[in-house]
Amino acid sequence: MSNDPVKPEQSTGTNIEPSAGTGTSPSTETDWLDALRQVIDPELMVNIVDLGLVYSVGTDEEKEEGVVVEMTLTSPACPAGPQIVQQAKMALERLHDVEIAQIQLTMSPPWTPERMTDDARDELGIF
Repeated sequence: MSNDPVKPEQSTGTNIEPSAGTGTSPSTETDWLDALRQVIDPELMVNIVDLGLVYSVGTDEEKEEGVVVEMTLTSPACPAGPQIVQQAKMALERLHDVEIAQIQLTMSPPWTPERMTDDARDELGIF
């Protein structure tokens, strides 16, 4: 998996809603990112994709119905970490064809505010 940051296009609200990819066609990377945009960091109130916490998302090579996400947290001791990981897993597993989502945490490279989208920076007042 690549450590290149995901470049999302927009933020979503704070409620976790049914995700895209609920039809019969296979979910795509866009569907997975849309699902992850529903996961909000409870301390910053910005979704994890726009914060730049998601490094990569792809199919599980061992399990056809699986998705693997490589992501980080804003700090290694982030108190919301377990909650964010669980919500990311649940958001992906709501997709019609995702049986299991595996969330892999990494601290390399470490998260920095430069990973955030312009929308996230605007929301947080970072210019």
